[in-house]
Amino acid sequence: MLAEQKIIAEDESATLLSALTKAADIQLDGSMEDVHMAVEEAVLKQAGTEAGGNLHIAKSRNDQVTTAIRMTLRNELLTLMRSISHVQEHMVEAAEDHINTVILEYTHLQPAQPVTFAHYLLSYVDAFQRDLERLQDVYTRVNLCPLGAGALATTSFPINRERTAELLGFDDLVENSIDAVASRDFIEETIAALTITAVDMSRFAEDLIIWSSPDFGVIELPDEFTSTSSIMPQKKNPEILEIIRARTSNILGNFVSVAATVKSLPSTYNLDFQEITPKLWQSTESVQASLDMIHKIAPKLKVTTDVSEKAQKSFVAATELANLLVRKYDIPFRSAHKIVGTFVKSLIEAKLTFADATPRMLAKAAQTSIGIKLCAKAEDINALSNPLKLVELCNVKGGPAPQEVKRALCQRKKTILATKSNISKMDKELEEAGNKLDAAVQELLANQTKTQNLKT
Repeated sequence: MLAEQKIIAEDESATLLSALTKAADIQLDGSMEDVHMAVEEAVLKQAGTEAGGNLHIAKSRNDQVTTAIRMTLRNELLTLMRSISHVQEHMVEAAEDHINTVILEYTHLQPAQPVTFAHYLLSYVDAFQRDLERLQDVYTRVNLCPLGAGALATTSFPINRERTAELLGFDDLVENSIDAVASRDFIEETIAALTITAVDMSRFAEDLIIWSSPDFGVIELPDEFTSTSSIMPQKKNPEILEIIRARTSNILGNFVSVAATVKSLPSTYNLDFQEITPKLWQSTESVQASLDMIHKIAPKLKVTTDVSEKAQKSFVAATELANLLVRKYDIPFRSAHKIVGTFVKSLIEAKLTFADATPRMLAKAAQTSIGIKLCAKAEDINALSNPLKLVELCNVKGGPAPQEVKRALCQRKKTILATKSNISKMDKELEEAGNKLDAAVQELLANQTKTQNLKT
């Protein structure tokens, strides 16, 4: 850009670019103020003081630092997006094996209603989709170029900031020069998005931890993601999931730390910024590692396939019985709710389940609770004994019925493919920018060679 704007001569530009391509292996030591000065010193040795001394024209460490962070971060974001997409793919694959596998879902950690394991997995496919979309949205604000802002007031040299942004693969500029060097909200926003992703991962890990305990017995974790006790040989401890659950807390802590640091700063550049960047890389690394574990665990989960006994003991069919009284006997739902509540209470006191119940017992509950005569049929109660049948009745959009889950799986596959295509597009845009930069560099170097050949 400096050469194209005739701020420096083409031969000087070529000398600088040639030196920069050879300065990748830089040994840092305490004699250098920082990495930027180390790079400049290496270029000076390669290019000489006349050309090398112009390396820092129209630049400051202030705009260089934030540019470098943004360039690195956009690659990290693309990697994270791909990882989330891989998790979704593995969850969808696992869900296809469990479209008819009934589990009991819980509210307040109490058995609530039967669903399928496929339906449960889809809930996290959708949650991770929102996480991915947040990162895509963050990417649009990360991929803005602050270079050319200088220390805070741009420069008196006639630079072309748009050209620099183009060659570095940025979509646009952070236009205002003070904002360009002072803003770290792109870091705050990234860690905020990662915090939400971390919360989703932690909740998934918590589900699996609880459900893998013998008291719940919903799933069995693969052996390679568990460990035994040093003293109790029967134990199968979910340690990988526990580490995920713990480390996601660190990401929340990083967000609070970064926000607290930035809120106290005056405008423009402050060295406090150096303390928040490591929090960003810690967060991206931790989320990436956790996603990697989840995508390996999800396809290997073993699910308890027969929940009939547990469903009977926990009366998860109670809601459907109340619905049936509304549909078939024209009883208002709140009244039906009271009848079924009284009915279930009487069965619990008698140590019975719906399998033992009779229409006479239900009629007594109706008379006791709201004072009406109810002549239900035995088939009404018998229909409650099959958990899969209960699930099949919930065949509305977004419900757990196998037919609806199949539709949802088909749609999620399309969404994942579209997302992967969008990520590939962003990857390609950066690659094309890199190729354009390489071509511009090679052209300058070639021109220098031609000039030298003509002189000789």
